[in-house]
Amino acid sequence: MREPDAEHVAFIARLVYDRTGIVLRPEKTEMVKGRLARRLRAHGLTSLAEYRQLIEAEPAGVELGHMLNALTTNLTAFFREPHHFEHLAKVALPEIVAKNAAGGSNRLRIWSAGCSSGQEPYSIAMTVAASVPNLARWDARILATDLDTEMIARASAGRYDEGQCESIPPAHRGRYAVQRGCAVMDQGLRDLIVFNQLNLMDPWPMRGPFDAVFCRNVVIYFDKPTQAKLFDRIADMLAPGGWLYIGHSEALFNVTSRFEPAGKTTYRRAR
Repeated sequence: MREPDAEHVAFIARLVYDRTGIVLRPEKTEMVKGRLARRLRAHGLTSLAEYRQLIEAEPAGVELGHMLNALTTNLTAFFREPHHFEHLAKVALPEIVAKNAAGGSNRLRIWSAGCSSGQEPYSIAMTVAASVPNLARWDARILATDLDTEMIARASAGRYDEGQCESIPPAHRGRYAVQRGCAVMDQGLRDLIVFNQLNLMDPWPMRGPFDAVFCRNVVIYFDKPTQAKLFDRIADMLAPGGWLYIGHSEALFNVTSRFEPAGKTTYRRAR
């Protein structure tokens, strides 16, 4: 790699970290260049130096959003890490419903933080719809947020290739994924979910409290201080004893003391 390119990739990495908390290490250089190649072509540019000049000319402009979208990883699937949805259905939701009802509340709130193209919040919605008796009597909402505006638009549309739906349990697939040449998520599910773009490093507009938060395969891109700040903010958003689900390659050990283990990559707010 030419030294000028190294300088410009380092600039982009610093900008991404400052804006999102995502760490792009030097070994990701070729990935950065590859993912930005389409953005260079879109502007008729031939070098990272020119692209850097474009970004510097509009540090809060539209292109910055396109750049962050291009560099965001969006690997997801329906019912990915299925033990979380089993726990939600058999343990968390019955407890949440009983606790809230006993307190005179019909409110149910779950947050999918880093929802990508929507498979996670739709999986949550299917689990809620199948597990909560008399759901129509509940003020139930699932907030689904992601940094990537393109992913939010795709998730809101609720349309997926049939092959993408193979990981949906058959009983749910037949009930909630309407086949029209592709799989269209049931309107009842879509009514449960509110999709919004959100940078987790920015101030959060919602007030909570949430009964459960899915923040899976997000903090693997953050350094430890950023992880600690994020989980502290999530703890503040959770109801006492609220549930947190994280990704299979993530852990809270030496990151935060606000949660206690409650199963495989499953935690609940301790304080």
